[in-house]
Amino acid sequence: MKHDPRPIYMACKSMNNYREQYTSITYHVANGDMVTMTLLQGVLNTFVIAISRVIAYAVDTALRSNEEESSSGHSWVFMGVSLALDLVLGLFASMIAAWFSRRREFRADAGGAKLAGSEAMASALERLKAGHEAELPSGLRAFGIRGGMMSVFASHPPLEERIARLRQGS
Repeated sequence: MKHDPRPIYMACKSMNNYREQYTSITYHVANGDMVTMTLLQGVLNTFVIAISRVIAYAVDTALRSNEEESSSGHSWVFMGVSLALDLVLGLFASMIAAWFSRRREFRADAGGAKLAGSEAMASALERLKAGHEAELPSGLRAFGIRGGMMSVFASHPPLEERIARLRQGS
């Protein structure tokens, strides 16, 4: 299956738009956003695993009878509770990581505005928004978080909000 890069670069139709895109990306790199997000996700995952195992151990211990206490290893209860908590707590960790990512995106927009100008960045985001209004290809629909309850999992804030903040700051 061939990867189609057009949806990603739809807004990059002019050299001027490339400049705004690069200033935002440069700000992400200069601030170490990728390293920070990797470390944050690692810490969140560590807490998810640790908390789920502690709770699963407590539930498993409480449900075991006295004669089963001599057996070694973990029971099916431990594994089931641990797996369920990994999933639930993992969703909460994803929400935290997405919230932090949205904050970093606003900072990158502000940094890009310092380099390229607020109106230039807002215009680039307007062109990006125009490209997003088209229907997403089937392979990318899962990434097209539009709003509502699912917006807590979005790694980027809505384009309208980003544009409004840039125009307020100018």
